Amino acid sequence: MGDVPDAREELDRLGRALRAQLVELITDLTPGSDLGLLFLDEPTVADWHDPLRHHYAALFRGERPASVGAADLTSRAAALLDSAGWQVTASQDGDGPRRWSVLTGRHDFGSIEIRVAHHISAVMFSGQTPALALRTPEEFTWPEPLRTPETLTPGYLLCYECDGLGACPGCGGRGWWPDEVHGRTNCRECRRQRVCAICRGAGQLAASLLSPYQRRYYSGSG
Repeated sequence: MGDVPDAREELDRLGRALRAQLVELITDLTPGSDLGLLFLDEPTVADWHDPLRHHYAALFRGERPASVGAADLTSRAAALLDSAGWQVTASQDGDGPRRWSVLTGRHDFGSIEIRVAHHISAVMFSGQTPALALRTPEEFTWPEPLRTPETLTPGYLLCYECDGLGACPGCGGRGWWPDEVHGRTNCRECRRQRVCAICRGAGQLAASLLSPYQRRYYSGSG
């Protein structure tokens, strides 16, 4: 598995552009907001299918000034996005006084959604960049056993669960299984611990410490 050339640099460029636009919107629409709470420092996984795709994403809550109505703030937000070259669509979420006005903006470097409440002062900002693959996929190779009959510690037996593998025998030490819908699903055998649940990654068990139940896995033992 290797890095995709220039992918991280491009993703960082998109992240900086998205952050700059969010800062401008938050500062203008909800003055006095603490921009230190705008967390957009590291990319996260957006798509768990191989190859993994990462994006920058953020969620921020601001407060509408008491002197500005929800409709006026929504119009101002739409004008700001439009003047910056965003394609803007407007919609409503809910009915009556508890509704939210929703603006969705799309640009080459991502998407932004602004939700303006009519019944409270909350203004919700969210944004994300396109998702990019940072590394090329690599076919999974099952690991070599940690222990074999020839490398057992004296007085020990190969683990009956993993047969000396040490890694989880269900997932091969990845901690997950491929999943067609979600890309990955947590391994139910090791619960993302990646090692065999019986020998805890040792690949072997002390014969003197086997329980009566465990001894049944070994023919000829005690």
